[in-house]
Amino acid sequence: MSRKMQKALATSSQLGTEHEFSINDKNFQPLPISDRIIQRLNGSLKHEVAFGGIKVSKELQKHVLELIPARPGSLSYLEGNLRKGLCELLLATNCEYSLLGLGMHPLLKLEQTTYWDHDEQEYYQAYDRLFDIHQHGWLNIQALQVNIPYGKKENIVSMFNKVRALMPYLVAISASSPMVEGKLTSYMDNRLVYYRENQRQIPEICHNVLPEKLESVDDYVQINRRIYSELKRSDAEILCREWVNSRGVIVRFTRRCLEVKAMDEQECLRSDMAISAFLLALLRCDLELEEDEDCLHSLLERAMRQGVSGMRPELQKLLCQAERRATFEERRYLPLVAKKIEQGSLAEVMVQQLKETDGRIEPLLSQMQWCLKENRPYIAEMERCG
Repeated sequence: MSRKMQKALATSSQLGTEHEFSINDKNFQPLPISDRIIQRLNGSLKHEVAFGGIKVSKELQKHVLELIPARPGSLSYLEGNLRKGLCELLLATNCEYSLLGLGMHPLLKLEQTTYWDHDEQEYYQAYDRLFDIHQHGWLNIQALQVNIPYGKKENIVSMFNKVRALMPYLVAISASSPMVEGKLTSYMDNRLVYYRENQRQIPEICHNVLPEKLESVDDYVQINRRIYSELKRSDAEILCREWVNSRGVIVRFTRRCLEVKAMDEQECLRSDMAISAFLLALLRCDLELEEDEDCLHSLLERAMRQGVSGMRPELQKLLCQAERRATFEERRYLPLVAKKIEQGSLAEVMVQQLKETDGRIEPLLSQMQWCLKENRPYIAEMERCG
């Protein structure tokens, strides 16, 4: 690893994260009321408000709220800041509803939700005209997004390519969406199954989730230009923004960071931070990783289908390397990653629990709700309870 990249990662403790949680009634049915909640918090309707020391934002889907820390910071700062804000959010609404993590709402049917129908309609209408956003790949996805500063521009290529090569492993360990419309599927990560198809009319936008290997920053600029050309041909120039690129990692030049968005949202903030710590530590390691696009696509498919069980030996090796290069703070989170590698991703654990309870999802969702509220990882609670 170059000294320049080491220096860039020394500042990556000032990372940012974004967390998407569904709004539910007492029976865990989705409630498309994000606008009403934001108006209640703020006194007027906006797409993002400061509340409880964090930012509470709308998402495209009206049954989801996004929680964003007040500022970039260390893992422990982000966890503490977001936990405090989440608790204040629930108190402010008298706990009239519950919030749930997970990569998809496991029970949602498309008629139960809709998309944000206030400001920024010009973007949503353009997306709807091109792709029909009334589908799971738009209205039923919840991601954990990690924004890692790249420092100087010359660090972009090496950091980007490493995240690209790590993507199958990040997907495997973060998989938390094994169920669609109340039924288990053959995938542990259904969010990416739908996400990779949601803009299939213009495949260049998503590139099947996995980004191309970069040789230069200009390579990335040219990728975005190709996307913009396709959009202009479809009379959708309004979408020609850096955020339209939908690969699992993108460059946000305006924020001077890489935005990693391949991971499913987890059950609680501590689990989110554990996965973030794993990624940060691995970026400091000298790793021998697959780079061939076809091989990476094959690995990514395996990760989506099987989760951790499809690549446990590889993940164990990566964890050992991460432990050697982790900061003191990151090491506090890595034991949770070790448990995920030992016992399986959250999706795999959910599937096993459902098999043991004859498929009854409500008790499991009640536990997931509690985990988010109390910031207690589900795997840790299973061990504690015996």
